[in-house]
Amino acid sequence: MPINKYFLSALSAFIIWGFFSLALKPLTNYASLDILFFRVFIATAFLLGINLIFRKSIVLEAKKTFKELSKKKQKSAVIMTVVGGLLLVLKWFLFIYAVNHVSLQSASFAYIICPILTTVLAFILLKERIDLWQWIAVGLCVISCIILSYGNFKDLIYSVIIALSFGFYLVSQRKNSDFDKFLVLTIQMIVSSVILLPFYPSFGSAIPTEFLFYGLLLIIVIVFTIIPFFLNLYALKGLNSSTVGILMYTNPLIHFFLAIFYFKESVSIAQIVSYSLILISILVFNLTNFKNLRHNRVK
Repeated sequence: MPINKYFLSALSAFIIWGFFSLALKPLTNYASLDILFFRVFIATAFLLGINLIFRKSIVLEAKKTFKELSKKKQKSAVIMTVVGGLLLVLKWFLFIYAVNHVSLQSASFAYIICPILTTVLAFILLKERIDLWQWIAVGLCVISCIILSYGNFKDLIYSVIIALSFGFYLVSQRKNSDFDKFLVLTIQMIVSSVILLPFYPSFGSAIPTEFLFYGLLLIIVIVFTIIPFFLNLYALKGLNSSTVGILMYTNPLIHFFLAIFYFKESVSIAQIVSYSLILISILVFNLTNFKNLRHNRVK
């Protein structure tokens, strides 16, 4: 696994996302919907500005590409983009709620099982191949979920739903490959804003006046949304999916250790066993990837 600028970009993105809870936890007293509303609205404004000011040529090229597609492909692209926006809203809301009102460990567990659930979804929906070792890893993941469910059923439900929402997002976007990914993300954020805007007057609280709220929201939008997305998109230009998949686990592991050592969340024996099984399943699941990476490095 060569250490180059693409590797460092991907690793930096996942490390940044791993510390997301440090900016989110101080907002515990604010409603999860309010945090979601302002995160989406502010992020949409930033992304629109970036694309319209710095990426005009890419926007014009995407417009040209869309016009050249058949009606069927145009319809598919629109549906996949809108569905992606819906899934992003669902995933972000559940993650914010889980961190601030359930437990940081439930959010961490969601991102640990997400790559495995995504692979299963790809097998079912996209007919992608899963080898024997990966099925064994999936079995270990299921056993860990059963163990975790004893006394923590609420945490498990949130973990699985968050993981599935992001998994469905990733699988759906694999078919939406005709356009620049960052531009697609911008459009999905616009879709998310359009979806959320009508609900804001009824479900939003009084507009916050505290500097802490807006200061942390800016940090969340810039540091934990736009910057890591830029880094991740840049990394994908020079890394294969196996390498990125392995680096993805940096995020939930940081979440888990923060929950234990920084936020002092209690950990039961069942949780320790469950997370240990997850770590084993990660290694088993990526046996083929590790072998390929080692082979490529020898070459």
